[in-house]
Formats: sequence, C-alpha cells, structure tokens
Amino acid sequence: MAIAKARRSWCHPALHQGGMTMKRSHGLALFSSTLVLFAASAASAFAAQPGDPPDGITKIETVVVIFAENRAFDNLYGHFPGAEGIDKASQESLQQRDRDGSVLSELPPVWDGLTAKGVTPPVTQAMTEHLPNAPFTVNDAKGFNVPLSVTTHDLWHRYYQNQMQINGGKNDMFVAWADSGAMPMSNWDASKTDMWAVAQKYVLADHFFMGGFGGSFFNHQWLICACAPYYADADKSPAKPSISVTDDNGTALKIADNSPKSARDGIPKFVSDGNLTPDFHAVNTMQPPYQPSGTDPAPGGDPLLADPAKPTTLPPQTEPTIGDMLSLKHITWAWYSGAWQYTLDHGNKSPVPNFQYHHQPFNYYANYAPGTEARREHLRDGGLGGVSFIQAIDDGALPQVSFYKPQGNLNEHSGYADIEAGDRHIADVVAHLEKSPQWPHMLVVVTYDENGGIWDHVPPPKGDRWGPGTRVPAIIVSPFAKHGYVDQSPYDTTSILRFITERFELPVLHGIVVRDRAVAAHGEPPLGDLTAGLDLK
Repeated sequence: MAIAKARRSWCHPALHQGGMTMKRSHGLALFSSTLVLFAASAASAFAAQPGDPPDGITKIETVVVIFAENRAFDNLYGHFPGAEGIDKASQESLQQRDRDGSVLSELPPVWDGLTAKGVTPPVTQAMTEHLPNAPFTVNDAKGFNVPLSVTTHDLWHRYYQNQMQINGGKNDMFVAWADSGAMPMSNWDASKTDMWAVAQKYVLADHFFMGGFGGSFFNHQWLICACAPYYADADKSPAKPSISVTDDNGTALKIADNSPKSARDGIPKFVSDGNLTPDFHAVNTMQPPYQPSGTDPAPGGDPLLADPAKPTTLPPQTEPTIGDMLSLKHITWAWYSGAWQYTLDHGNKSPVPNFQYHHQPFNYYANYAPGTEARREHLRDGGLGGVSFIQAIDDGALPQVSFYKPQGNLNEHSGYADIEAGDRHIADVVAHLEKSPQWPHMLVVVTYDENGGIWDHVPPPKGDRWGPGTRVPAIIVSPFAKHGYVDQSPYDTTSILRFITERFELPVLHGIVVRDRAVAAHGEPPLGDLTAGLDLK
C-alpha cells in the first residue's frame, strides 16, 4: 500500500487532555458527543488517505481480532516446523550478557521461584540455580516438568526495560534487565496445544512484532490508536512522582547507585522507573479515567469516574482511534471484553474473571465516556467466559469489525493465568467462528499484545521512538488463508490496523504514517498488511 503524504495529528486545543473537569455523566455525554463531531471532521481534514486496497480484499466482510497476553514467539512457537524458531538462532543470540556487557557464566536463579505464589508443588528459587546460559523448556520432562496448566512467575514487561533488553537488536540482555532472574529465557513445548493445531491448519506469521515497547497498557493503545497516550502538565499533577528518569539517549532508565552490578546478584534498581516519559507520555500502566478502573471514584465524587487526584489515573484521551475512523465511515464495530458487564455490576471482587482494567483501551478515551451513545454501542460484554461474544458469532450477528479480549483467567498472562486454559478458550472461539454464518467471508487474527518480558531471538525492525518491540505469535485464520503456511512477512500490531484501514477505505491514523516513514528511513522492509498470508484471487 502506498501511503499518501501525512498531515500532522489532530488535537483540538479546547479539548486538550488536561482540560476535563466534568463531574456528571450528562456533562460527559455532552462533551463526548461534541468531541465525536470534532474527531470526525478532524479525521477527514488531517489524516492521510489510504492508497488502493489489494485486489480481492473486499472478499473479507468480517474482521475479528483476538488479543491474548504476554507471550514471545520463541516462548510458545520456538520449535514450530518451518518457522524461524530457537533452532535457527545463532549461538551469540542464545547467550545472555551481564549488565557490564560480559557473557554470563550461567543464568541467575528465578528470583522467588519459577511457579506463581500458591502453586503446589512449587518450583522454588533454589531449584532454579545454576541453569546454563541458554533458553530452557519449562515443561520438559528432563527439566522442571511443569505442565502448561500451571501458572508461573510474572516478569517485568515495561517500556524502557524492553528496549534495554533488546539492546539494539542483539536480544542479549533480557536477563540483565529483568526482575525475575532466568525466567525470560523460558519456553514451552506447545506442540500439543489446540492453537498449535490451528496454526498448522492456517497461517502462522513468524515475523510479527508488538507495536510498542513494553507492556499491555501501551500495546493495547497501539492496537486501537497507534499512539502514545499523553498526560498534559504531568509535572504539575499528582502523577509527577511517576515521571521516569532516563539516560542521555532517552531510551534507557538511569541506573541507581545502589543497583546490583551483576544480574547474578539481584534485581536492578533505577533512579525513577515510572509510568511516564520525561515529556509526559504514558508508556507503563495507567488506570482509565472512567469506571471500571483500578482507581476508585473520588470520595463523594461521580461514581462513574476514577479519582483524578490519584497518580495512576490517566486524564481522558482525545487522539482519534480506529474506532473513530470506522464510525466515520459507518462501519459497524465493537470491542468485546470478557467479564466487562460482570465487573461493572460487581466490581473486581470475584477471583474468577480477574478483570484487567488496563486491557480496555477505549475506556481511556473521551469519545467513549460513560453516558455516550458510542460507549453503549461499541463497548460490549464478552460474557463471563465469552458467552455474549460466542452468541453473536453463532447467530451470525458480529459487526464488520470485532475486537475480543478474553477475561484475565483466560488470557495466558504469566503470574495469574496459565497457558492451557487460555489456549483452549481461544481455540474454542476459533471453532465457533469456523461454523459461523459469517465465516465464508471472514478474517480472524489471533495474536498477543506483547512479549511479557520474555526473550525472543529475532531482532525487531528499527522503527520510531515507540516501537516495534519484541516478536510475538500471530495466527491468521480465514477461508482465504494459505493453509499450512508460515508467513515470514514483517508485521507489527499496526499491521492489523493497516488491513482494517485498507479494507474499509478509512483515513490512516497518524501513528501508522509515522511508523512507516521511520521503518523506511532505517532501510527496513515495509511492514505488511496481513494480505501476504491470504489468497484473495
């Protein structure tokens, strides 16, 4: 696709992120309705226009995006036949270096143990000592023999740490800048999983990278906005303590004087490892300004809002999103989230849904504030276990574009979810999609928001300030998929947006234009639109 000349991104001064002071849902609805009109006109005026869509793309009438959690490609598909997996990695890329740049003689232990708290029998820290400096398989009978149904240790997956771990594409400092010792080098034999079989049947994309460096909050924003959220005047706000302190290059955190010198001696320490960049972009987890949020309402305040005086509450965002672009062209769409309505009704008191507030990206945007028609129409309940979403699939009632976010205990996130339950759930969703009345003209993309702090050996393409980050699995499912195919085209999370933009002839989000220009400036191959994995003739 030839992208037209970009125009600057739009942000109306009267609607700047820091200027919202509404305290009633009626005011929010009025504000957001006005903003929808502004966004619609601005999108037409300032966004780039798409080029000619690929031949045959109109055969796709329904697009479904399933967004799982926190797995690097090598972590699950490192031994997939025909893919660029661990077996094809160079010896240099397999070995990790210490913080001083020297090759580690062995991996440090997994601090606090390999299994999550409460798992019995545990794999303790002592049991992980003296691992060779190399990737290790968690469910190998010769090693730890931990099944895919067990929840394991969580890892740092943060914006600056991800860049420090990638180390300019060498991918040799994942252990050095982790809080979990050897855990980034873990991988699984996933060859018996249901989604492995789906990947064998359809298309596995083995050069698909997460859109932004770091974690889930940031990469959900890249899925819908291709942008870095902004906190205006953060240095004069409650969030001031969360402003990061970086080195002179601005791509790494400044190391604290009392930080352990070696990865074998403990977790690194930084002067300030915050949620905001020094110029106030939100890159690590902030909470939505609207309920449901990890921040409670202000005492005596509007129960529909999160307390803006809390340092982790992000002010409402106003950048155009893919949802705005779809609405502008009257394309039907929805964000389905597992346990959305349950959490609205009950809060996050039950351990079953394990609802993650920062996985709900549209809930950060003023266009989808409580009381708006856009919120009622587009933010839908995936059901406790995906029941509502499944019903729409079975009835052939999906909108033209659907995003599906499984609830926490089914999303495969280390620390609070296991791989097996999430894998089976997603495979079940795919099975329903294959039987849907809409299937003959459907494209399904199953991918992961980010790597979860886990090592991968393939260097990401050089792009812009925000990414792309580490390689993650992506499976393309469609009756038009090249069956049994490994697609080695370069993609990132924004490739999903490229496809949607081309298929429905939408204005191009500014962040995609910036990303494509940056990739080209570095001499990298252009990031694709997923169509290389399809036969649309």
